[in-house]
Amino acid sequence: MNEKLINKEKLPEHIAIIMDGNGRWAKQQGKLRVFGHENGAKAVKRVVEGCAELGIKNLTLYAFSTENWKRPKMEVETLMKLLVSSLKKELKTLLQNNIKLNAIGNIETLPKKVQSELLEVMEKTKDNNRMTLTMALSYGGREEIKNAVVELCTKVKNNIISPDIIDESIINNHLYTQNLPDVDLLIRTSGEYRVSNFLLWQIAYAELYFTKTLWPDFTKEHLWEAIINYQNRERRFGKTSEQLN
Repeated sequence: MNEKLINKEKLPEHIAIIMDGNGRWAKQQGKLRVFGHENGAKAVKRVVEGCAELGIKNLTLYAFSTENWKRPKMEVETLMKLLVSSLKKELKTLLQNNIKLNAIGNIETLPKKVQSELLEVMEKTKDNNRMTLTMALSYGGREEIKNAVVELCTKVKNNIISPDIIDESIINNHLYTQNLPDVDLLIRTSGEYRVSNFLLWQIAYAELYFTKTLWPDFTKEHLWEAIINYQNRERRFGKTSEQLN
C-alpha cells in the first residue's frame, strides 16, 4: 500500500484503535503472552509516528479496559510495568514530535507508579499541538456514560442545570473525551468484529475498519490501507447520497 494514494485533504480528524491480538501473536511464536505485549508496544510507536507524519490530529488507543483487570495477575502486573517503561522511554519522542499525551478512563484505579509516570508525561507534553495521543486506560464505555449520567443527575438535583437544556453537547461535556472530536475511523486488529465497550458514544458515526492482522504485526502500511479504505467510503450522517452531492 502506497502512502501517496492518501488524500491529505480528506484525512480523518480522529482515529481510534482497538489494539487486539498480542496474546495470539505470542502463542503463534511459542512464547508467553507478555512477549506479545512487548512487541505490541513497538507497533504503538510505529502507528503514532505514522499518524503524526500524515497529519492526523487525534489518535486514541485502547490500551487497557476495565474488563482487562480480570486477566491473570501476572499478566496485569507485566502490562503495568510495560506501561511505565514505555512512558519513560517515549517521552523524548513525544517532545521531539510535538505530540501531546492525554489519558481517559478510571485512572485512579491504576497503580500509583503508573499514575505518577502518566501525569508527569502529560504535564511535560501539555503544550504540544501537532497531535493528541490519548491512551484509554482502565477504560469502559458504559462506565463513562454512567458517570456522565450520575454527574448530570446530581447537577439537576442541586438546581445547577435544568433537565430541559440537556442535549448532545452537554452530554459531550461530561464525558472523558470532552476535549476531543467524535471518532471518524475506528480500527480493530486481529479479525474480531466487535467494539468491546470502547468509545460507545463517540463512535456513533465512525467508519469501522476490521483487519485480520494481529496488533504486533500492524505497520504504517496497514494504517495507510485503513485510511485509504476510509477515504473511499461515502459518509452520509443520515442523509442521502443525492443530498450530499
